[in-house]
Amino acid sequence: MKASDLFVKALEAEGVEYIFGIPGEENLDLLESLRTSNIKLVLTRHEQGAGFMAATYGRLTGKVAVCLSTLGPGATNLVTPAAYAQLGAMPMLMVTGQKPIKTSKQGRFQVIDAVDMMRPITKYTTQVVSGDRIPSVVREAFRVAHEERPGAVHIELPEDIAAEDTSQPLLKQSMARRPIAEYKAINKAIDMIQEATSPVILIGAGANRKLTAKMLREFVDKTGIPFITTQMGKGVLDERDKLFVGNTALSDGDFVHQAISRADLIINVGHDVVEKPPFFMHHDGMQVIHINFEPAAVDPVYFPQLEVVGDIANSVWQIKEGITPQPDWKLDFYLDVHEAYVKHRDEAENDNRFPILPERFVKDIRKVMPEDGIVTLDNGVYKIWFARNYPAYMPNTLLLDNALASMGAGLPSAIAAKLVNPECKVLSVCGDGGFMMNSQELETAVRLGLDLVVVILRDDAYGMIKWKQSHMHFDNFGLDYGNPDFVKYAESYGAQGWRVDATDALMPIVQNCLDTPGVHVVDCPVDYSMNDETLNRTIRKLSQQLQGDKS
Repeated sequence: MKASDLFVKALEAEGVEYIFGIPGEENLDLLESLRTSNIKLVLTRHEQGAGFMAATYGRLTGKVAVCLSTLGPGATNLVTPAAYAQLGAMPMLMVTGQKPIKTSKQGRFQVIDAVDMMRPITKYTTQVVSGDRIPSVVREAFRVAHEERPGAVHIELPEDIAAEDTSQPLLKQSMARRPIAEYKAINKAIDMIQEATSPVILIGAGANRKLTAKMLREFVDKTGIPFITTQMGKGVLDERDKLFVGNTALSDGDFVHQAISRADLIINVGHDVVEKPPFFMHHDGMQVIHINFEPAAVDPVYFPQLEVVGDIANSVWQIKEGITPQPDWKLDFYLDVHEAYVKHRDEAENDNRFPILPERFVKDIRKVMPEDGIVTLDNGVYKIWFARNYPAYMPNTLLLDNALASMGAGLPSAIAAKLVNPECKVLSVCGDGGFMMNSQELETAVRLGLDLVVVILRDDAYGMIKWKQSHMHFDNFGLDYGNPDFVKYAESYGAQGWRVDATDALMPIVQNCLDTPGVHVVDCPVDYSMNDETLNRTIRKLSQQLQGDKS
C-alpha cells in the first residue's frame, strides 16, 4: 500500500469527516489518496481560512479537525490558526507537505523547518520519516490533540515518504476516560461554599461542554447561587435567567464587577488564564475554588485557595449532590445587579440614530436569531458589545475568541459552523477590517452551496484601536482606510449583497437574508464614537451607584 493511502486510512479510522486546505506539489500523492476517500476535501482560498475552519469544527464537535497545506509559505500561513486553536483549546491537526528528505534535487528551495516552527504553538509536532510510522504518528497526534487541555498538533509528511510502499497495519483507538476529582477536594469545596456568605459562580471556556452545562443547570437550580460568564463561557447556561449577573466583557467598572467585589467566594468553573482575566484577586477577602480538567496556572491576579481537578461535569455533580443550600447566604445583591444591568442594557439599545450604535445592532441581531442560531464573531470592538449585551440561550451559539483574539476568523468560523450544523441559522458579524483579511472565503461558501449571512460593521477604520487611542487621549492617526463597495464585492463572488441605509432597516434585511437560501453579505455602517464615553465612563458611573453597604 502507498504510504499516502495508509495516511488517509488512518484519518478515516479516526472519524475525520472534512479536511480543509490548499494542496501543493508536495501533497499530490495525498490528494490522490483523498480522491477515493469518504473524507470531504474543502478547498479554501487561503490556508489561514482553512485553519480557522478546522479549529472551529474542533471547537463545536470536540473531535480533532484536520487542515492541509503544502510546505514553506503554505505551512507558515497556518501559524496563526495553530495559535488560535492552541490558546482556544480547540482540537486540530495540521498536515503540511515537505520536499523529499531522502534525496534533494532543488536544494533548500521553499524549505523551512516547519516542525520546529510549530513547536511553541502546538502540543505535538513531528515529521514522518518512514511510511511504516504513519499509524503510530497519526494515532499519537489525535490522542494528544484530544486530551485535556485540547489543542493543535502538526504532522509533516514529506513527498517521498508519501509515495513509498508500506504494509504497516493501522492501530486501534484506545479508550481513555478523564480522571475524576479526589473526594477530599470535593468535600472541601462543599464546606467552603456552605460557609461562604455571598458565593457566586463564574463560568469559563472549559465549561462549554454539553454535560457540564447540564450539571451546572442542576447545581444552580438546587442552590440558587447566581452566575457570571467569561466571554468564551457564554451560553453554557441560559442568560435570560434572573440569576445571570452579567458577562466580564470589560476588565472592570461594569455592573458585573460590583457583584464580583461583593463576593467572598467565587466558584470558578472552567476558568483558563489564557482568557482575559474575568476578575482580579487580592490577598485579602475573596476566596476562589478552581474547578477544571487541569490544575490552575497561578498568576499575579489568579491564585485559587482550592483546586478541584478532574472531569468538570463530574465535579459539579458531586458538589451538587453533597451540598445543602444555606439560609444565611446573602444573594439578594446579585439580583439587584441583574436588574440594574438589564435596565441599562434595554434603555441603551433603543437608540434609533444612524449609523447604528453597536448596542442597538446587538439587540436587533438577537431579535432575528432563533434560540439555536449561531453567531460567529470576528475580532473587533463589537465583540465586547456582543459579549456584554447578547444573551446567549444555548452553548456554542455565540462563537467568539478571547484567547488569541485574531482578526480574520469570523467568516471561516461561520463556514465551519454551518457544515457542522446545517439545520441551524448561521450569521457572521465582522468588522470591515477583519472581514477583508479573509473575505476571499466568500467564494468557498458560495461554492459549497451554504446558506450563510455575513454582516459587515463598517466604520472604515480599525475601530477597536481607535477606541483605545481615544481613551489614551492620543490624536486620531494611522487607523483609517478605504473599503470596496461591499454589495458589488459580494455579487462578484456570486453572493447576494445588501446595504443598510437606516437603523430600522437592519432587522428586516437580516431576517430576509436568514430566510432566503444562499450566501448574503450585509453592509451596515456603525457609529463607535460613543464607545469611550459609554464603556469607560457612563457604565462605570451607573454601576458604582450599586455599591451601597457591603456589611
